[in-house]
Amino acid sequence: MLIVAGAVGLLALGWGGANRLRRTANGVVVRRPDPTLTEHFAAMVASADHADFPKRGTHAPATGASPPVLRAGSGMLGTGADAVAVLRPESPLELQRFRRVTSMEILGPSGREGTAVLTDLNPRINDGYVLELVWSDGEETRLHLENARPEINRLVLDPGFPSGLVVAGPGKPRPCDLWSDRVPERMHELEKRQRPYTALCDGDVLLRHRTQGSRTSREWAADFLRSNVPGGEGLTALVKNTLYADAFLEEAQLASGAAPVREPPDSPDFPRAALVSPLHRTDRLVSRELGIEIAESGAPVVGRWYPATATPGVFVSLMTPGRVAREVLEKSPVRALDATESGALVYLIAFDLERFDLGFGVGTDHPGVGWSERAQAAVRTPARPGPDGFSDLLPLEPTGFVPPQVADRVIATFAGGFKRAHGAFRTGALARVNAGSHYGFVEGGVVMSRLQPGLSTLFALDDGSVGMKTWSRADDGLLERVRSARQNGVPLLESDPLTGEIVAGALVGRWGEGNWGGSQDSRLRSVRAGAGIQEWNGRRFLVFAYFSSATPSAMAVVLASFGCQYAMHLDMNAPEHTYLALYRSRQGRLDVEHLVRAMSVLDKTSGSTTIPRFLAVADNRDFFYLMRKPAGRPTGPPGAARAEASPDTPAAPASPTSIVSR
Repeated sequence: MLIVAGAVGLLALGWGGANRLRRTANGVVVRRPDPTLTEHFAAMVASADHADFPKRGTHAPATGASPPVLRAGSGMLGTGADAVAVLRPESPLELQRFRRVTSMEILGPSGREGTAVLTDLNPRINDGYVLELVWSDGEETRLHLENARPEINRLVLDPGFPSGLVVAGPGKPRPCDLWSDRVPERMHELEKRQRPYTALCDGDVLLRHRTQGSRTSREWAADFLRSNVPGGEGLTALVKNTLYADAFLEEAQLASGAAPVREPPDSPDFPRAALVSPLHRTDRLVSRELGIEIAESGAPVVGRWYPATATPGVFVSLMTPGRVAREVLEKSPVRALDATESGALVYLIAFDLERFDLGFGVGTDHPGVGWSERAQAAVRTPARPGPDGFSDLLPLEPTGFVPPQVADRVIATFAGGFKRAHGAFRTGALARVNAGSHYGFVEGGVVMSRLQPGLSTLFALDDGSVGMKTWSRADDGLLERVRSARQNGVPLLESDPLTGEIVAGALVGRWGEGNWGGSQDSRLRSVRAGAGIQEWNGRRFLVFAYFSSATPSAMAVVLASFGCQYAMHLDMNAPEHTYLALYRSRQGRLDVEHLVRAMSVLDKTSGSTTIPRFLAVADNRDFFYLMRKPAGRPTGPPGAARAEASPDTPAAPASPTSIVSR
């Protein structure tokens, strides 16, 4: 009871307050709660951090002395003659319709014999692999690997090199020793690493590790209540809706002084400006929280775009829902906006998609793949631990970290969507189909949770193109090409099927059916983030918007005013959940600019240097990242022939001819 009371207190104190984090020698992130907390409760928080830290090591030896048997099609290994018939819980590997599996006999230290199975999770994308080793003494190891150079290399097993992988690419194939007599403890050492990635094979391969991602004390308290206390969700909502209603509200203020000296910058390369009411078209708004330096000095004109000073192709704007032009409101009728959200400041940032690629990363803990607490009992299958058949991503390892091989191209990151606990429907049509319509996601071409029809989806394909749409079963035909994807709810904006006009989504004004978050008595106004796609003057822009206090209705009208052809909700409730940071290199150091300064709560500092989440510190939440497009993008990885589109793809035999020079 004392712990529960302490968690509620921590949640209350932390809602709107910053926290400090430190990492101990063994990699554990320990939060330093608000100094106003008692020493007793601060000790409980630290103790819980250590107790929750994942313990890693080799898998327990399998029972029985029979040699390992390959389970056809899945790449999973069992033991004994009846291994193929053993019913096991489904794993994420079985979601990979295009996977290609190869196996071969291997030799370890002191002549130890075993079997290696390599699963290429999506040969067309060529990013993710799972390597499984089963030794004759029953010990089993599984590693989640990432191809650091998927545009030129492929990872293979080769019978001419039974002590590791072979990297096949330009020039001679490169053997990579992983388990021979020369490196007898290599595999055991790798499993104990406590960093998101370990470089192998001279940097051509990255081993992924699941660490503990950073989070605020507020998040810790909310997660504790939701997971351990009956009615914990209600306690969390009570704190949010009473003690911290509009905690992050920023009311728009007009700049004082004379009229603008000159028109704000404009160019055909800019995104389309907002449609603003004639009464407000020359309003200049003052922002105390804008953290991105823009090219124009002075207060920006409402609804106009300003280039980010140091990053070509990135633009910033300020807006309020109450300044949207009447024609926008008439075209997309929504719930009436109250005075608070009408005057609440909205920060927007646009990225020119001719210049940038989009990626997605799963957090160390979230979104999660178990059942949402919102899924009705009628749509759950009791024998299945999650809607996709599993409640843990093993053998896949989410890192909460930008892949190191693209870090030098990353110019921005932003937070993803709802946690799995909230990422499904309690009421409405979507609650009754597809096991409650849990929000799906794809990282590096690997489906970690199925993309469900009827849900808003932000995705990127293998050719670098970025899209946003309501997913359909017909869109599953794109899955082999999907490099990144994240679903979150239903549309804020969509095309009217009869007129083709862009209108507010059909469920924007319906709290339960739209799963908009907030509270059951329709207290929908909160900090929120959304994204949209704008097409203008032959260019396409990804628009991200931070609303300091808004309902879905306010989000829809603002994004419509900027000409977005489709828009969707992201996360909500606090600046760290609606995070966006822009990066620039200046004089050999990394500068971090937050769209809103309060978003920096989870970023660490060292002296005057900011150490950003996602890019430099593993995080518990999922995220998107934007990268400069590489010069001369290749058409595809080497040998990326289409694999059989079937979940029962049989294991391919190891090549009988070695490609390794003897």
